[in-house]
Amino acid sequence: MSVRRLAPIEIQPASFAFTAANAKWAKGQIAKYPEGRQASAVIPLLWRAQEQAGGWVPQKAIEHVADVLGMPYIRVLEVATFYTMFNLQPVGRYHVQLCGTTPCMLRGAEDLKKVCHKRIGEQFDVTADGKFSWVEVECLGACVNAPMVQINYDYYEDLTPESLEDILDQLAAGQEPKPGPQIDRQFSAPVGGPTTLIAPELYGATRGTSGGPALSDTEAKKPGKAADVREAAAPKPPVGDKSGP
Repeated sequence: MSVRRLAPIEIQPASFAFTAANAKWAKGQIAKYPEGRQASAVIPLLWRAQEQAGGWVPQKAIEHVADVLGMPYIRVLEVATFYTMFNLQPVGRYHVQLCGTTPCMLRGAEDLKKVCHKRIGEQFDVTADGKFSWVEVECLGACVNAPMVQINYDYYEDLTPESLEDILDQLAAGQEPKPGPQIDRQFSAPVGGPTTLIAPELYGATRGTSGGPALSDTEAKKPGKAADVREAAAPKPPVGDKSGP
């Protein structure tokens, strides 16, 4: 893992403080922890600071979070530089995190990387219009749908160079591309639909028919009876009482 350092001093803002709304939110987060354990709120506060600062964590934001939590600056700096979810330099309005771990690499992440180089530039470069930046990251946990990228808060999966180009085109035009799999796949289900447990007779009793079709996706997601609801236990007869069942 490469060393993560703060952005150069010349691009660092002179000050940072939570807005009134974010300061109120931060107090609510801190209140979740016992007295003396306020430092446990460091990650959510850094995350909110990053959102307020436009997608990155300036040095003054790190110091402000430390002051709010009563922590030494170095302790908050350690957290911010350890977790790659915190960007230490400015990013574009749409920050592309491209997964380069083995499953994605085996399924074409190198080709997606070429798209990012062509459309955006080097890692953490911000395009002239301020819209895009990108970085290669480790596993984002969508290995079944490799290759994939995360753009801001959304995952875009089962990508090809062409589909990634299309997503970037839509974002550049102010549109909202459909997140998730970019092929005919439901979430992380097998491509092409179910392949096991599809015999109609398996579901006859469930549907109240003999040999009826399997439940549709919509029916299957309907909430069922609460799992913690059960009949009261029948009272046991006294010891030696032969009248019971």
